[in-house]
Amino acid sequence: HIYLYTTIVFHCLYTKVENALCRMMGDPKYPLLFKEGDITIGALLSIHSKETSPSFEFTQKPQILLCSSVNLRDLRLAQTIIFAIEEINRSDTLLPNISVGYKIYDTCASRLSSMSATMALMNGAAFTPRETCSGQTPIHAIIGETESSSTIVLSRTTGPFKIPVISPSATCECLSNRKEYPSFFRTIASDYHQSRALAYIVKHFGWSWVGAVNSDNDYGNNGMAIFLNTAHEEGICVEYSVKFYRTEPEKLQYVVNIIKQSTAKVIVAFLSHVEMGYLLEQLSIQKITGLQMIGVEGWITSKSLFTPNSFHVLGGSLGFAVKNINIAGFSDYVIKAFWDTAFPCSQEDGNSSQGQVDCSRYQDLLVLKKYIEERPEQTYSGNIYKAVYAVAYSLHNLLMCKEKEGCEKDLTIQPHQVIEALKRVNFTVKFGDRVWFDSTGGAVAQYEVVNWQQDSDGSIQFKAVGYYDASLPPDQRFVLDTEIIIWAGGQKPRSVCSESCPPGTRKAGQKGRPVCCYDCIPCADGEISNETDSNNCMQCPGEFWSNAERNKCVLKAVEFLSFTEVMGIVLVFFSLFGVGITVLVTVLFYSKKDTPIVKANNSELSFLLLFSLTLCFLCSLTFIGRPTEWSCMLRHTAFGITFVLCISCVLGKTIVVLMAFKATLPGSNVMKWFGPVQQRLSVLAFTLIQVLICVLWLTISPPFPYKNMIYYKEKIILECSLGSNVGFWAVMGYIGLLALLCLNLAFLARTLPDNFNEAKFITFSMLIFCAVWITFIPGYVSSPGKFTVAVEIFAILASSFGLLFCIFAPKCFIILFKPEQNTKQHLMGKTQSKPH
Repeated sequence: HIYLYTTIVFHCLYTKVENALCRMMGDPKYPLLFKEGDITIGALLSIHSKETSPSFEFTQKPQILLCSSVNLRDLRLAQTIIFAIEEINRSDTLLPNISVGYKIYDTCASRLSSMSATMALMNGAAFTPRETCSGQTPIHAIIGETESSSTIVLSRTTGPFKIPVISPSATCECLSNRKEYPSFFRTIASDYHQSRALAYIVKHFGWSWVGAVNSDNDYGNNGMAIFLNTAHEEGICVEYSVKFYRTEPEKLQYVVNIIKQSTAKVIVAFLSHVEMGYLLEQLSIQKITGLQMIGVEGWITSKSLFTPNSFHVLGGSLGFAVKNINIAGFSDYVIKAFWDTAFPCSQEDGNSSQGQVDCSRYQDLLVLKKYIEERPEQTYSGNIYKAVYAVAYSLHNLLMCKEKEGCEKDLTIQPHQVIEALKRVNFTVKFGDRVWFDSTGGAVAQYEVVNWQQDSDGSIQFKAVGYYDASLPPDQRFVLDTEIIIWAGGQKPRSVCSESCPPGTRKAGQKGRPVCCYDCIPCADGEISNETDSNNCMQCPGEFWSNAERNKCVLKAVEFLSFTEVMGIVLVFFSLFGVGITVLVTVLFYSKKDTPIVKANNSELSFLLLFSLTLCFLCSLTFIGRPTEWSCMLRHTAFGITFVLCISCVLGKTIVVLMAFKATLPGSNVMKWFGPVQQRLSVLAFTLIQVLICVLWLTISPPFPYKNMIYYKEKIILECSLGSNVGFWAVMGYIGLLALLCLNLAFLARTLPDNFNEAKFITFSMLIFCAVWITFIPGYVSSPGKFTVAVEIFAILASSFGLLFCIFAPKCFIILFKPEQNTKQHLMGKTQSKPH
């Protein structure tokens, strides 16, 4: 029973559906402007910009949507469509025997009305009830809409039915996706190039700190996303990026507050002309002026933004605009012919060819009949003109039209055929532009760069100051004439988060802030930056150092102990003073060579000692001056050999004292073992050993000039490298060995009789000598640069003066001031008075 009942129910339902007639539910929606023809082009435009929404309480049938506030721009676009179609209808070459009709719907800038108008275009405003729907759309193509978001809705709705949509101004890059929008075309370029060009113009003027505002719709969001990516690539920082939609006053107020509080002087406004109007109104109310606006084609040439106060806010604005095309004959047509022939409700009669026309909906448009512009609003007029002709040429090819024979009217044209035909169109319109569609269904990106300027009479004009043409090579695409630009605030603004870092500094990013916000840190010593806004400082090469400004590498100052500096002069003075004293002592001794005190302890060794001391004083001069290969080898070898000669003489004199006074046995002949010949040979032998050490040193690894860059980074210490540390310390060790031996022997002889006893003075001189050279070692190691050389010279002079004064000063005192003691009897008497 259940099965039988179910079968009967389904049969009844099927019979009811099968017998149902196609019928429209609700009131039909009629176009605002229309004309019948063999083929029909549909259009969706926002001829009014405000809509009063009905009450959706679902207690009664919704009222008809009411539209207000005429949008002059889109009205001009509608007039351009009709103007172009009438041109085509008069043409003998394009669709010669075909009449083209149109249905232009007003969407009132509302997506609800847009959807309603789309369905009306696809299905027809009304139709005769019949058993089945025809499946044939009454239009062949739709032109519209002017905004990207509405166009996306339109394209998604018509896409499954393969009805071509051609927009004159929907620029969203998202519409380039042929998989999602296969039936979409546009006679304007996508925002991809415009968004990137916005970043290029900001970069061109050196603005690295900008604000960004966009419409919160597909047009603004997609365009701003491309701009932000390009800005990041170009090193531009965005202080803020905010958005709002025309129906969101709270968000608009938030955007205005952000702009007021920001430090950026440049704002990139990726807005439609509607959102820009709302923003302009708020900026004018709050008197926010002096900001450099960078605009897009959506608003930069919109005359609807002209208000008494608009130039205070938008004066000097720069932006990209579609090429402003003057269509021949259009101005005259707008003034008279349109109202006489195409407007449904004139003052004289009404056109009711499509149902009863309600002329009350045209009252606000009739007001514009008397509105005469010097130059009618033609933003996008060229684009919509091209769109009409693109459809016409596509149909011309599909209908196989020939100039004299006409077109084949009997052919049925499907919308998908029009899509394929549009992909192949390639023609030139009367104002010279070539029309064709690329693989994304778009046109080549060609923009004018316009500047808001004010004439002497107070009128505002859009001055072309450059262009952007994506069809040209990359280095020729963007051209600007900056000389004719009028800036917001009267002069080119400077919009940076941080001022440029001058040469000599580097940028250091501020924690938690964009890369354009930084501090300028001076380059460290030895580093430079020779360009503005350098990210890093460069290290100067080895022999160079940074100048005081840290912007250039200069040769390091070369430092060495020179004869002209104070320290060098002082050391030379004491060296020559030592030589002078030694020479005076030698002269004195030579003049008194026959006196007992000179002859005592071998006068020959005394003169040889004086000669070696003279050489010691003179060898210190080899340490002063610019080191050369020869001076480096000479200074250490001369120093080593002369000091060994000097110590050898002192050692010889010490041995003579010991030999003379340590022979305790009477008649001892010990002096014959260390007579004058043996004394000379000992001095020679000791000296030859040092000579041999020096020869080996110079042969194996000699000293050489060396640029020392370790002690000081900012200067070069020119010094003598030892070559072989072993050789140097061998020379010094040998001198020390002889000095210790001499000190030991002199110490043993310190208790001998006073008058002949040089051992005490030799002991004292050796103590001074050893003390000087022991303290020399740490001083030599730790003293930097030229002070190392000064320490060595000081040690040479100090030890030389010690030997000179300790050994010869007592004898000189006796010779000069106690001549009565310079007798053999006195000396012998002293000896006898102090037996050993």
